[in-house]
Amino acid sequence: VTVALLFLGVLTPAGAASAAALPVVINTWAFRTAADTAWRVLESGGSELDAVERGCGQCELDQCDGSVGYGGSPDESGETTLDAMIMDGNTMEVGAVADLRRVKNAIGVARKVIEYTKHTLLVGESASLFAVKMGFPYEDLTTQKSLSLYSEWLNQSCQPNYWKNVVPDSSKSCGPYKRREEVTYKEEQTSSQRNVHNHDTIGMVVIGASGTVASGTSTNGAIHKLPGRVGDSPIAGAGSYADSTAGGAAATGDGDIMMRFLPSYQAVEYMRMGTDPTVACQKVISRIQKYAPKFFGAIICANTTGSYGAACNKIPGFTQFHFMVSNPLLSRPTEQVVDCI
Repeated sequence: VTVALLFLGVLTPAGAASAAALPVVINTWAFRTAADTAWRVLESGGSELDAVERGCGQCELDQCDGSVGYGGSPDESGETTLDAMIMDGNTMEVGAVADLRRVKNAIGVARKVIEYTKHTLLVGESASLFAVKMGFPYEDLTTQKSLSLYSEWLNQSCQPNYWKNVVPDSSKSCGPYKRREEVTYKEEQTSSQRNVHNHDTIGMVVIGASGTVASGTSTNGAIHKLPGRVGDSPIAGAGSYADSTAGGAAATGDGDIMMRFLPSYQAVEYMRMGTDPTVACQKVISRIQKYAPKFFGAIICANTTGSYGAACNKIPGFTQFHFMVSNPLLSRPTEQVVDCI
């Protein structure tokens, strides 16, 4: 009981190792049912990949915070599309889908990319056609909630949006836009558009009793994105990364910024060199801060001994990051908190 109570508090300070135990399930945000589902899959004898698929799939069903699954984050045309990936740390195989339309179980489709193709990433309408061939039904991803979000955005002159260097002024108008002849460069205002109330993914790492690593993500992406936009979530090394010789990591936040740094791959490589998972996560965040100090983002890390950590970039309104951990030292999936740096 004492151990469980300790784990309900703030994570240990920078550089201090978490209590290591295997197996372990760690996922971004306080998505408890996802953590519980993944843990129960392991307890019932399922594989690490099974646990990731079912855990992230639970968030798709639950529409976690409106940022995962159907009925959330409509794009500029009002449509909800999904991105997901899953990675096998034993074989280094990845299955991913992006801009998936009219199919709800995105990470399930991503798993089928590994199992039934020699490819890694399928996108758009073609990904949806593949899903149907694999037995997934076409379903409407639009809900009253997503229609309402879209309508409110239109009534606010399409603010905020992701256009720049266009006419008419995208900060005041819905367009249609044309490119401005002269391109101007100014600091990207990411923190105002994405914050703790607008995060956009579940990322999960599962490490089995033998040290086998799997990871995955699922998201409906950035709200009001340009149609066709793909963020970090379905990109191996960006959204998540798994390597059974080192560990696993998963990222969340402003994917347009974070994917440029392959944060999940970088974190795993730090852990391969013996860096504590907490420090590995912090080093990744610090690396991005040099170029985008106002970015919104966080990362979770776990190594093959079951030690884990997390880090986030401190910006107004986002000073702590909540995530879930399940391991044999805890009586149940437990929410943990880390202070942002």
